[in-house]
Amino acid sequence: MTRNTPPTALSIAGSDSGGGAGIQADLKAFARCGVHGMTAITAITAQNTVGVHFVELVTPQAVFAQILASAEDIGVDAVKIGMLGSAATIDAVCVGLTYMGVQHAPVVIDPVMVAESGAILLNDETRKALVEHLIPVCTVVTPNIPEARVLTGLGEEASQEELARGVMALGPKALGPHAPGPQAVVVTGGHSEELVDLFFDGEQVVEIPGERHPDGAAHGSGCTHSSALAAYLARGETPLEAARKARIVASEAVGAGLRDIGKGPGPVNALGIG
Repeated sequence: MTRNTPPTALSIAGSDSGGGAGIQADLKAFARCGVHGMTAITAITAQNTVGVHFVELVTPQAVFAQILASAEDIGVDAVKIGMLGSAATIDAVCVGLTYMGVQHAPVVIDPVMVAESGAILLNDETRKALVEHLIPVCTVVTPNIPEARVLTGLGEEASQEELARGVMALGPKALGPHAPGPQAVVVTGGHSEELVDLFFDGEQVVEIPGERHPDGAAHGSGCTHSSALAAYLARGETPLEAARKARIVASEAVGAGLRDIGKGPGPVNALGIG
């Protein structure tokens, strides 16, 4: 009997107890794109629409064990990486990706580095580990504009294209001229006046416009975008086509966002609940 199994995707990220971002948003985006989602939780947070009240990192050993458990039994067609929290966790993820055969599964990293308030979330040691060890083995990197500035060290005057080229150069610079580096960078445009993502794969530069919903709810939009991109890679799309479809999913999730949940900014709504 033929089994009708969907593609699979693994989210390696933190948990948002309010259900708006992190692995909760990732699982909803995976389901929206027709992909079975699995998780390796890197941090437990106590948060809601008002703010983050408590954070506790999961041990690197537990993160590695979660990755290995999914890979050994179920198999992973794509990986999405979000909040990591420490250099030790990044090391555990890198080892986990090696064990699961990362060369066969595309990896999307959403470098969660800058809070909406502008606060830097990663210390220098963790950011260095991210640049030197993880970005070089990823398929697609999806920073927003503030995150791309932190990664590259470029100032506010840098264009999205300059930021994308700077992020693309990080992997090979870190590991030498023969390092694989990311296949593509998508600098998302949610922090610009016009919602335009900038895709760069080392050769072509492509603008991907999205529909902006000023009355929507955007908490978790970055997680949703990167998870949808990973899901479409799991379904066999090219990085460019996956980025185009991910922008549609993320914009629709903001437009349908749950504005009346909680007292603060509401979560995106990838599944069209309500």
